[in-house]
Amino acid sequence: MTSQPSIDARETHLSTLFFTQERVFKLLKPVSLPFVDFTNTERRCAAATHEFERNLVISPDVYLGLSDIYEDGDLVDRMIVMRRLPADRELSRLLEQGASDEMLVQVARRVSTMHAGLPALTGSSASPASLDAVAQNWEDNFAAIQPVVGSVVEPDEFHRVASLSRAFMAGRAPLFQKRIDDGWVRDGHGDLRAEHIYCVDGGPQLIDCVAFDDRLRISDSLADVAFLAMDLDRLAGPGAALTFMRAWNGFTNEHHPSSLAHFYVAYRAHVRCKIECLKHLGGDPDAADTARAYHELAHRHLDHAQIRLVLVGGGPGTGKSTVAGEAASELGAVWIRSDEVRKDVAGISHEDHAFAEPDEGLYARSVSARTFEEMTRQTTALLEQGMSVVLDATWRSAGERAVLRQIAAGSAARVTEMRCVVPMPVAKERIVKRMASVYNPSDATPELVDYVAERFDDWPEAVPIDTSRSVALSLAAASRALFPHIPDRRRPAPEPLQFSVDLTSLRNAVLIRGGLTT
Repeated sequence: MTSQPSIDARETHLSTLFFTQERVFKLLKPVSLPFVDFTNTERRCAAATHEFERNLVISPDVYLGLSDIYEDGDLVDRMIVMRRLPADRELSRLLEQGASDEMLVQVARRVSTMHAGLPALTGSSASPASLDAVAQNWEDNFAAIQPVVGSVVEPDEFHRVASLSRAFMAGRAPLFQKRIDDGWVRDGHGDLRAEHIYCVDGGPQLIDCVAFDDRLRISDSLADVAFLAMDLDRLAGPGAALTFMRAWNGFTNEHHPSSLAHFYVAYRAHVRCKIECLKHLGGDPDAADTARAYHELAHRHLDHAQIRLVLVGGGPGTGKSTVAGEAASELGAVWIRSDEVRKDVAGISHEDHAFAEPDEGLYARSVSARTFEEMTRQTTALLEQGMSVVLDATWRSAGERAVLRQIAAGSAARVTEMRCVVPMPVAKERIVKRMASVYNPSDATPELVDYVAERFDDWPEAVPIDTSRSVALSLAAASRALFPHIPDRRRPAPEPLQFSVDLTSLRNAVLIRGGLTT
C-alpha cells in the first residue's frame, strides 16, 4: 500500500499555506479587511497572479507558478506554487543561533543585487517615496496607535516619537527630493524582515514581498533595507544591523546621511508597533509587550536621527578644535573649521601659514565676512541634506550666532552651544607652540588672544567648557553638553550612532553643488 504524502497547513490573516515535502501552495482567504478585499473569486485570482508576478521578479528560483482550482468546470480559486525552503535556514532562526557577520554580508549582497536589477522610479512613479507620502504614512501610524496611548504606549513616549519624526521631516524636503532625483527609489520588497529571508545553498532567497498595495513596495531603497536593519537590531542587536548596513553600502556605493538610515529604521519599527497595537485591540494577549518594544526601538533610532548644529567657540588657543573634533566624532557630524574655510575663500592651502595682525591679511574684515558667508552656506546645505554640523570658530559675535540659530530653526535642527575657556596666559603659550606646526591650519597669533577677549560679546546660551584641565576631562564636559539626558558620557556609547561610513564623500557631494562664496 502506497503511503500518502503528509500535508501541513498554516494560516495567516490573509492566506492559508499548504506544505508538502518539496512545495508550498498559498491560497488567499476570502476576507475583507480595511486594506484588501478578497471576497470574490475574481479579486482573489487577480491578487494571487499579481503576488506571484511581483515575487517572481525578486525570487525566480522560489516562485514556480500558479495552480487554478475548478469546481464543476468553474474557476473558484488560484494558488501560488513555491519551492519549499528549509525552515531551519530562515534568517530569524539563524540569528537565534548566532548568525555570522559573513552571513549578514551575503544577505546584504543579495538585497543589493535585487535593488540593482530593478529600474529607478522618478516623477509621479516615485510619489510613494516623496516627503508628503512618507509624512502621511507616519500620521496614519499615529492615528492607528492613538486608541492605545495610555494603555499600551506611554503618552510621553508617543508624543516624543511624534515630535522627533515631524522635526526630521520638517527640515528635510531637499533631502527626500534628492534621493528621488538620484535614482534611489525602487519598486522593491516592502516587507524585508528576517522571517522572509532564507540562507540556503546557492545564496540567500527572499520571499513574500508586499503585493496587496503597490505603494507599500515603492520606496527609497534605503527604506527597504531599513526594514531588515530594524529586524536585525531587534533580534540580534545594533551591531548586526550596522554590519548589514555597511555591507549594503559597500555593494551599492550608496552614500546617505546616518540620520536618514536611523529615520527609516524608526519608521519600520513604528509600522510594526502599529500592527501589534491593532492585534492588541483584536484580543491578542501578547501584542501589547511587543508593541512597546517596537515603539522603544523607534524612539531610540529617532533620537539618533536628530539633526544637530553645534557651535564650538572661544578665543584663540582655548582648545576649541579639540573639542569640536570630538563632538563631530560622537555625533557622526560634519566638522567645519573656520581656519580652513578662511583659507579656502582666500585661495590659500590649508598647509600654508599666513600670520597677520588683527583685522589685517587673513583676518581682515572682508575676509572674515566671506568666511562667515561660506560657513553659513555650507551649514544650510548640509543640514537640509540630513547631516549634523559642528562649527568650529571663535563665535565672538552675538549677531553671527543669532544668524546660525535662525538657520538651525529653518532646518529643524537642534542647537548646542559651547564656549571653551582657559586662562589667557595658557592660551598664548599654546599658540606659540603650534605656530611652528605645519599641520595646524590656524594662523592665530598671541596678540589675537587679548584682541578677541576685549571684543567678545556675552554668550549666555553657551555651556562653558574648561579646557585648562586634562583633555579627557574637557571632552567629558563637552559630551555632557551634547547629551544632557544621559548621566555619564565619559565612556563610549555602547551603540554605534553612524550607519554611514563615508561622511567625507557625502559632504563633498553636497557642497560641490554650490562652490565657494566669491
